[in-house]
Amino acid sequence: MKNLLLWFCFLTVLLCSTSFKPKDEWTPLLDKKLSQWEIYQSFRFPNGYKGEAPKNADGTDVKPIGYNKNQDNVFSVIMEDGQPVLKIYGDIYGCVFTKQEFDNYHLKLKVKWGDKKWAPRLTEDKDSGILYHSQGPCGVEYWRTWMLSQEFQVTEKGMGDFWSQASSRADVKARKDGKDYFFDNNGPLTAFGGGTGNGGFCHAGVDAENKNGWNTLELITYGDKSIRIVNGQVVMALQNSRYMVNGEVKPLVKGKIQIQSEAAEVYYKDIMIKKIDGIPAEYQKYFN
Repeated sequence: MKNLLLWFCFLTVLLCSTSFKPKDEWTPLLDKKLSQWEIYQSFRFPNGYKGEAPKNADGTDVKPIGYNKNQDNVFSVIMEDGQPVLKIYGDIYGCVFTKQEFDNYHLKLKVKWGDKKWAPRLTEDKDSGILYHSQGPCGVEYWRTWMLSQEFQVTEKGMGDFWSQASSRADVKARKDGKDYFFDNNGPLTAFGGGTGNGGFCHAGVDAENKNGWNTLELITYGDKSIRIVNGQVVMALQNSRYMVNGEVKPLVKGKIQIQSEAAEVYYKDIMIKKIDGIPAEYQKYFN
């Protein structure tokens, strides 16, 4: 009996001293030192950019600023009510991206706009984005800034829109209105991305943005499927996430998370993530 009691005490101490986490525990990704993130910066883009590399006065290509440089302090962490807030000044295109890769998770965070806008978007809506399943080097897409990934658009009047980045593709139930596609769970399954014939963009099904103050964004992704939620409303569902390599289709189901600097001042906070073991039952209807 005495030995059994000693063994029970040993197990109790062992469990209390380990880093065991309950299944549903959220893990914070943001601290005041940005310790879980790296930085990439590309360029200050002029008005009229059409996809070509910016040029020096002698006609040679301007080199991107590069990795883990923070020119103009574009990325900083400020403290509000004792909590870290990521401030993105926005005048230089770039991103912070997680050091770790993730798959099968629920991500949630809050975002709000600052006051400033920069070229080449001075007359356009404020813009940023969350890029997930990010793989490979930065600078491989149209803006020469970000990784191959799937973009959860963060923009005025369009939070949750889909953009493909580089060779990524995904299928969305969508309706067509004129030349534009909109997520619609009653619409036909439509492929988006380069080479699909439908472009690489699809609007969210509803504008759920809070125009003043903080917005709560959630991304639920499991396997090749993902759900995007803005302020409690599902605005987009994607499936068959993939990318192309020399004409071969490959699954795009894991990777790093990027947060964009894209010519607008923007703030992010309460960035949390947790593992999941499937798409929650209340969202299965978006994939039937």
